[in-house]
Amino acid sequence: MGRVTIAGLAEQLGISKASVSYALNGQPGVSEQTRQKVLDLAAELGWYPSSSARALSKSRAGVVGIVLSREPELIGAEPYYMSLIAGIESVLITTEISLLLRVAGAEEGKDLAVYRRWAGERRVDGVILFDHLIQDPRPALLDRLGLPFVLHGTSAPDARFASTTADQAADAATIVGHLQALGHRRIAHVTGPLRLLHEQARQSAVRLHAQRAGMEVLDVESDYTVDGGSRAAEELLGGPDRPTAIIFGNDLMAMGGIMAGRRNRTAVPGEVSLVSWDDSMLCWIASPSVTALQRDPVEQGRQSARLLLEVIDGHQRRNIQAAPSALVPRESTAPPAAPGPRP
Repeated sequence: MGRVTIAGLAEQLGISKASVSYALNGQPGVSEQTRQKVLDLAAELGWYPSSSARALSKSRAGVVGIVLSREPELIGAEPYYMSLIAGIESVLITTEISLLLRVAGAEEGKDLAVYRRWAGERRVDGVILFDHLIQDPRPALLDRLGLPFVLHGTSAPDARFASTTADQAADAATIVGHLQALGHRRIAHVTGPLRLLHEQARQSAVRLHAQRAGMEVLDVESDYTVDGGSRAAEELLGGPDRPTAIIFGNDLMAMGGIMAGRRNRTAVPGEVSLVSWDDSMLCWIASPSVTALQRDPVEQGRQSARLLLEVIDGHQRRNIQAAPSALVPRESTAPPAAPGPRP
């Protein structure tokens, strides 16, 4: 059978091409009986309207975009991003809007080139921005390009932009409060790259809540990888004033912490407790299982996708606050074997 066309459908049904077009596109001008006949025959013949033709008729691409400025290997390994994208897709799939994902790598400026090309080609209707930087050039660029966008997971709302925000201070208080209740007094915080605004916000909040609780904090900057977490943990565990608990900025680094403990013959949680800022299957199945902050990235993805669709449709920009995170205590945290010296 040859390619099915609107003209072919019209000929088989004995009606005009205009009537077929109205029926397929949900427009007035045909009876419900005729519309149903057209839809039934189209389904029987496996015919679907051209996405490019629909986009032209609506002056829309029918696509939203995400550019991730990280190495592809890290994106594939990190459960947080997979859950986040699943949440975004769960919203888009109900609207027949596609997601265009581009992993641009960590080289500075490559993501900006992608946005310029997408805007010039009218490839996407809007984008979701992740991993906000100090003096981030992206919002100003997208504003200039006229490309709608949403800031995902910002630490503080900005009235100029549509955004979803996470309460880093509340999350830090939850984690530090858990360790304080167990009796820890010297803790460490292995952060992600401190060029990211949310990591700076987390670092400041952990320091503040620890200080209020009379706890000492050691900071080590890392890179979200298993190897990075392992190196940071070895540095901390090999030092003269090693902590009795370590907070890791994500689940992959927490796995590196477990590996470092095994290599150094440091019992977890007997000699050091471990906490992950992200929960995932890795934390559930690790041995010992890892205490982690459940932030519900699937729902966060849904929120950002819905908000972007609102912005694309011309609604007023607004902020959505993420629900409070919940700490899931597991085997990796316990009271310290002996009270650490107070600061």
